[in-house]
Parts: sequence; C-alpha cells; structure tokens
Amino acid sequence: SGAAHACRNAVVIADGGYQGTSAIIPHRRVPGRDLPEWKQAHNASHRKVRARVEHTFARMKTWKILRDCRLRGNGVAVAMAGVATLANLAHAR
Repeated sequence: SGAAHACRNAVVIADGGYQGTSAIIPHRRVPGRDLPEWKQAHNASHRKVRARVEHTFARMKTWKILRDCRLRGNGVAVAMAGVATLANLAHAR
C-alpha cells in the first residue's frame, strides 16, 4: 500500500501488541510491583493521544472514508491525507 514508506519518519504510538517494533508503547508493569509515578503519567498521556486517534478513525469509518478507500488504487493516500487534515485542524485550535 505504500503506508510504511509514507510513515517512515513519523513517530508511531501503539498499544502493547506492538512490542519489539519502533512504535512507542505504554510501559508495562512487572508482576508484583507498581509502576513509578513518571511511567503512570506517561501511560496516561499515551492513553489520551491514542483515544483521540481511535475516535478519529471511528469517525472516518462513519463517514465511509476508510471503508471506501480500499476500492481505489490511491485509497490509502487519500485516507492518510484525511488523517493529516484532521491532525492539522486539531493543532490549529
């Protein structure tokens, strides 16, 4: 799809399922010990950002942007442009 090439320099945050990749994932708790305060704060920040992104994807699916993008050859590029536009709007607030 070309998504990996398009995102090669981007910071990627993900859930814990992406261990061993270059993605930024939440800190994991060692069994029997609590996380330090700074790791808990980092995880809270991580959750807020991921929630906003997941809500954006859900909204785009509601608008059929992501559902219909697979029907065109350049669909992923169009979807990525949509995400970038929404991100720019959020930063302009």
